[in-house]
Amino acid sequence: MSENEDLMEALREVVAGPVFGPADAGYAAESGGFNLAVTPRPALVVGALDVRDVEAAVRFAAERGLNVAVQSTGHGTAAGRADGALLVNTSRIREISVDAENRTARLGAGCRWGEVLTATSPFGLMPLAGSSPLVGVVGYTLGGGVSPLGRAFGFAADHVRAIELVTADGKTQRVDAGQEPDLFWALRGGDGGLGVVTALEVDLLSVPSLYAGAVFFPGEQAGTVLRAYRDWNASLPEEACTSLALLRLPPDPELPEPLRGRFVVALRFAHPYDAQEGARLLAPMRAVVEPVMDTVGDLPIDALAMIHMDPTDPMPIWEQGDLCDALPDDALDTLIATAGPEAQSAPFMIELRALGGAFARPPRHPSALDGRDAAYILMAVGLPDDPSGPALLKAMRPWLRGEALPNFRGATPVARTPETARRLVGIKTAHDPSGLFR
Repeated sequence: MSENEDLMEALREVVAGPVFGPADAGYAAESGGFNLAVTPRPALVVGALDVRDVEAAVRFAAERGLNVAVQSTGHGTAAGRADGALLVNTSRIREISVDAENRTARLGAGCRWGEVLTATSPFGLMPLAGSSPLVGVVGYTLGGGVSPLGRAFGFAADHVRAIELVTADGKTQRVDAGQEPDLFWALRGGDGGLGVVTALEVDLLSVPSLYAGAVFFPGEQAGTVLRAYRDWNASLPEEACTSLALLRLPPDPELPEPLRGRFVVALRFAHPYDAQEGARLLAPMRAVVEPVMDTVGDLPIDALAMIHMDPTDPMPIWEQGDLCDALPDDALDTLIATAGPEAQSAPFMIELRALGGAFARPPRHPSALDGRDAAYILMAVGLPDDPSGPALLKAMRPWLRGEALPNFRGATPVARTPETARRLVGIKTAHDPSGLFR
């Protein structure tokens, strides 16, 4: 029996969940994520059934001199951090407990936003969920959490009440603003490496319905739409939540016919309070160019995913983002030249997510999430090895910060003040002195 087989047998004795090695049939599925271009190569993978499995796996790794990495669910991947480590997959920890009276929910680490919205919507409540129903709760929230309703309510990380995690000693801790406040600060926006999160307690918002959806314009009018969007967005109240994407769509029969195989500009819009007011605010953009398709209207909160209509099937992609403070004419000219209708080659999605509003307000409980004062997130998504994505970001560099929010970074450094960086290092040293967690 090889050394790795010995480790697998020993690990199986202390956990109830399945254990996989590189030669096992389930290894790739258990260690992989949504992006099929990324292939994590952990030494071992354990599919934790519950918190006890996570505790046992962490203690096992510490005793055997292995690092620990985490894969939960959704769009995240543990690639890089997982290579050669013991990877703990928490996707089976799927508890959802709704406290409608106190407007909170306890969510297991394996939950995805679609199932959470299904559980909360009967109460007229919702968390600050992501744009896709398949995005995982933990990675999204602790990486900031930029919701389609974020301009109205802020970052999802700012609505976390408590975090349960297994720390380097193999024990479970519940941390909040009053108990282990340093950990609570660092876990929200600090990019991990402090333990295995097994559950979150989050605020729920009273949003009985939405006026939301997307207006699709012909890609040939991208320049006109982009300029109008910049000027219009600057005039909006914070309750009006917007983003805009340049989309090169495939001829997929599952897409609506007006969008199939087309280059379009998608204006996403959400107003969480009043449909009549939302329609009034959106009217100037609806009048800029004749839309190809318009889906904005009354939207149940459990249909939040219909705003962005993100892909639901895993695929190989390249993605990278950056923060942007303004979009002067020169910036828009460059964006249109590199990704507009005349571009020879371009990523299949370029997205501008408008920040400002509640995103820019200080949180109730301070966190490690910096970059709150930016105006936009610019995100490019394309095929692996396609040079058009890096070329676009290089062309846009004069107007970009060269730093990104944790969930939108790709290869871009995470936005950090020197003070935040120093404090994170101190907390990591205090709580994981041996560097057990990647």
